[in-house]
Amino acid sequence: MTQPSSPSPTATYRLQLQPDFPFAAAERAVPHLAELGVSHLHLSPVLESVPGSTHGYDVVDHTAVRAELGGERGLRQLAATARAHGLGLVVDVVPNHMAVPQPAGLNGPLWEVLRDGPASPYARWFDIDWDGGHDGRLLLPVLGGPLGNELPHFVVAAGDGVLRYHDHAFPLRPGTEELPLPRLLASQWYRLAWWRLARSELNYRRFFTISELIGVRVEDPEVFDATHGTVLRLVRDGVIDGLRIDHPDGLVDPGGYLARLHEGTGGRWTVVEKILTGDERLPASWACAGTTGYDALRHIDGLFVCPQGSGRLFSHYRDFVTPLADEGGDWEETVRRAAYEVVTHDLAAEVERLVRTAARISGRAPRPGDHAPWALRQALRELLVRLPVYRPYAADATRAATDAAMLGRAATGARGAFRVPEEARAVDLIHDLALGRCPDEPDGDGGHGDTPDAADRADRADFAARFAQTASALHAKSVEDTAFYRYPVLLSACEVGGDPGEPALGPDAFHAYCARVQRDWPTTGTVLSTHDTKRSADVRARIAVLSECPDRWRDVLGSMAEAAVCGVGSGVDGAGPADPMVSWLAWQTAFGLGAPAGGAGAERVAPAVLKAAREAGLRTSWTEPRADYEEAVTEFVHSGPCGPLGAPLAALDAELAPFVRANVLGAALLHLTMPGVPDLYQGSERLHTALVDPDNRAPARFRPELLAELDGGAAPLDLSAEKLRLTATALRLRRRRPEWFGAAASYEPVRAEGPAADHCVAFCRSGRVVTVLTRLSLRLVETGGWWDTGLRLPPGGPWRELLTGREVPGGALVGLSELLADAPVALFAAE
Repeated sequence: MTQPSSPSPTATYRLQLQPDFPFAAAERAVPHLAELGVSHLHLSPVLESVPGSTHGYDVVDHTAVRAELGGERGLRQLAATARAHGLGLVVDVVPNHMAVPQPAGLNGPLWEVLRDGPASPYARWFDIDWDGGHDGRLLLPVLGGPLGNELPHFVVAAGDGVLRYHDHAFPLRPGTEELPLPRLLASQWYRLAWWRLARSELNYRRFFTISELIGVRVEDPEVFDATHGTVLRLVRDGVIDGLRIDHPDGLVDPGGYLARLHEGTGGRWTVVEKILTGDERLPASWACAGTTGYDALRHIDGLFVCPQGSGRLFSHYRDFVTPLADEGGDWEETVRRAAYEVVTHDLAAEVERLVRTAARISGRAPRPGDHAPWALRQALRELLVRLPVYRPYAADATRAATDAAMLGRAATGARGAFRVPEEARAVDLIHDLALGRCPDEPDGDGGHGDTPDAADRADRADFAARFAQTASALHAKSVEDTAFYRYPVLLSACEVGGDPGEPALGPDAFHAYCARVQRDWPTTGTVLSTHDTKRSADVRARIAVLSECPDRWRDVLGSMAEAAVCGVGSGVDGAGPADPMVSWLAWQTAFGLGAPAGGAGAERVAPAVLKAAREAGLRTSWTEPRADYEEAVTEFVHSGPCGPLGAPLAALDAELAPFVRANVLGAALLHLTMPGVPDLYQGSERLHTALVDPDNRAPARFRPELLAELDGGAAPLDLSAEKLRLTATALRLRRRRPEWFGAAASYEPVRAEGPAADHCVAFCRSGRVVTVLTRLSLRLVETGGWWDTGLRLPPGGPWRELLTGREVPGGALVGLSELLADAPVALFAAE
């Protein structure tokens, strides 16, 4: 952990900037957000990006603030207005990649590389393997079909030195303008190719599997300075107060990057979008305040999942869907199959680059291994699919032992995939190289006996870094973007950082996590909803209730008999006659959204369900869409979950409303008072039901008049207003008393006493704030309520409940039926 040089935020508020919500719109929201109680606005990327972009992660120019948002003048005006209201700015930074835009000239550095090739001073910016085939050219997979079919669509503008293809434009290599078209194409520093060649032939690093985003070599100090100059200047000028770093796992050396950034910002508060899995820990050496908070999301959400009920829900899911083990019937099997598919198909080009590097290294060894390319390829695949985390960090001393043990376990499993034990030695080579060790050197001292030459050192460093980068892309694409959509048992668990195989976490796990965060990363970020969550927190809170009543969910679907399942016709083209898995997903999605019958709900649910089906890749996909299947799914959503057949959902919604309320308010209060810096996504201060993007990236809308009414003493009339009152109360307390929640604060569990103690989660911050909430409230009611379960508030006080104003003496044992008589949550302070 690195403590920031300036005060950490007490809470941030994420705004998705886009042409329909520019800096001026954010500036108009400042008075309301200041009144809400946050300390900083958290802005999506602000540098120049592809025109019309709704997210800003497709940067094209690091030297300019995005004109569509209002330019640098608009950003400075927003910062001035924010500061006048006591707010700072945190900005999202994208160090890993830039856009390959259409036309390419929008990205000036890339344009020069396309024109001048490796001799361009900008060639060092981009992670390009000029020796990776294509006669020393950069593959650009932009054509709609094979090259021969697309030749009539090329236009040479010799006077401008430009080659045009539909809306694309590419620079011509000087001196080639008058050549015949076939020779002209072959003479460029780039090779224009059919888009389907990207998966196997690409020779530049990309963001995951998105060829429109090219990797940037930010590990080069010159490239770092050029790509971060504008942001660092705005930091020095006081316009920007903190940073969020996008996708650090894509970088060669995340730790080294953060150290350089820390020096450049003077130690400003910085969090990184690092997704931790299982018991994984953030590298202690990283110069940052912590993560953006998906690990907190996992621990909050898990509290509201019933372990017994989720198991029974799986049984009902299995009966309804009848999935194969590796197609949603077993979580681990589903992940493993998805990983094999991604590593062999989607990431084939990345694996081949590693194969070439490993072969070169092996060939230089004093005792060459004679490893066949197929053996190296299989060893790579078998190791990569067995990594339980996004990536190892071979160069980080604080993770060396942990990562070595993890890769050792993966290597043991990988060797078993070879029929001939001697050929399995390829696994040993890949294992050692992934850890940054020389092959055949068990002590890992970095040499073969003779000092390795510069080419060998460069190859070994490149392999270790690229192995880690590929591992990260594989985990994201196979787990987040594939397996999550093939295992829709409980959709609330299929979230970034989540574990659908073990969706439930108890109070002890939550308290242990919070104690560790307060000790190690007290100013880390925490989140519940983001621009990347597949479902907003309140959608997940609704769905989580189903884990408490799995039989009711079964009965709802059972009451509709065959109408509950999407049928898709004859299936003569392979689409199949019915799809119970997508049907289960559609019904849960509609319930989570609370979608009303009719067009409004269907227009949001249908795109989300279709996206899930494409990501799952079992019946349709982004690259091989099945029109008849997708039409059937859309019709099913309109007539079923969001149509006349959806009446049972409305009845279930009304029945479960009190328990949804407990989940929504409980999760919000945990987020706002646990260790760390809470980041609120736009609109989530009220009831916020959003599905996967683009549904969750609509321009922000605010209700300042509702907050004013509540501040004036009006009682909340619905759950949305109730959540707004709770959020403002907690945020204002954090801002008023930052020392109770910050780096010097403390965290202590407060244990309930009695038969229903496990339904209460309570903790004390710095001896001055007590959070109390109800978990698994439906099960609590079904077992008779709180009975004589009580909670003993810490000594001191008196403790005043901030939502109702009631006071409780310190040290008193108060019955939870009395303490939570008016609401499922309570927030006490001793001021």
